[in-house]
Amino acid sequence: MTERSTDSGTAGTPARDDRAAFIAGLPKAELHVHHVGSASPRIVSELAARHPDSKVPTDPEALAEYFTFTDFAHFIQVYLSVVDLVRTPEDVRLLTYEIARDLSRQQVRYAELTITPFSSTRRGIPARPFMDAIEDARKSAEADFGTLLRWCFDIPGEAGLDAAEETAQLATEDGIRPEGLVSFGLGGPEIGVPRPQFKPYFDRAIAAGLHSVPHAGETTGPQTVWDALTELRAERIGHGTSSAQDPKLLAHLAEHRIALEVCPTSNIATRAVRTLEEHPIKRFVDAGVLVTVNSDDPPMFGTDLNNEYAVAARLLDLDERGVAELAKNAVEASFLDPAGKARIAAEIDTYTNAWLAR
Repeated sequence: MTERSTDSGTAGTPARDDRAAFIAGLPKAELHVHHVGSASPRIVSELAARHPDSKVPTDPEALAEYFTFTDFAHFIQVYLSVVDLVRTPEDVRLLTYEIARDLSRQQVRYAELTITPFSSTRRGIPARPFMDAIEDARKSAEADFGTLLRWCFDIPGEAGLDAAEETAQLATEDGIRPEGLVSFGLGGPEIGVPRPQFKPYFDRAIAAGLHSVPHAGETTGPQTVWDALTELRAERIGHGTSSAQDPKLLAHLAEHRIALEVCPTSNIATRAVRTLEEHPIKRFVDAGVLVTVNSDDPPMFGTDLNNEYAVAARLLDLDERGVAELAKNAVEASFLDPAGKARIAAEIDTYTNAWLAR
């Protein structure tokens, strides 16, 4: 991922537009994208209309204003109001299937969707119907769109250890745990929510065969990332933005090929990073860290995965082959089986070679 762009165009010129077209057709994997956070304005409006007691607006313009965040705490407040719109198994199934449709339109071949089941079960959706809804959507999406979905169940950190206990139970109990589940995570605010307290729940999930993928270092310092690595045995780090402040941490991540799930636009929207020009993605790459590009909560942040690749390409000054290598990073860091990884990586190479041979 060291190749640099050789075009001399500026934004809006044919050279840049050509790169955007390349990105739009590029096969991809998405590793850090949230279930409810992926609800498009159309789906949010439909859910809000179903549940008129909600404070979430149904008008698209009002919805755009509603999704303008003042800080990370405000984002969490708005996010939870959208979570409250998902109240029935039918809502869950609709949301999940439509997310897959949107991903397929961006040529996403494989996605690990972060789901917070505790948010739904505490709102009255029984665990078994919830699991049936996401699994039915997953299988239908694969048949209809060719997009493979897998699940990461994450603990909403702000809800405390009761939420951790229930999430661990749902993720490990035979007869409840869904077939598509591959990993166990931790989301929500980091300030005042130390990572080490969740160690017993991650230990249970790992013992049950799940991978560890907590958020860390998004709104707190690099010690939170260290805690995720040492206490939660993280195999990938969600965001990890503050890792750039600690050269030893960067060296550790690079040596052990522990990927960072980087979400540039999200970091700006939540004020985790002030401007794109200050984003540490280039420092990660220069340090040899395995970087993947992701969309986080795309409709809420007015973005999508294609746009995140375009942002990363600009910040890293990548040409088409460099962008393709970035896409292959996500495949490498995914929890897809080896044959599936090889298939998507080969598709990326075939697409890139055909594009450059035009």
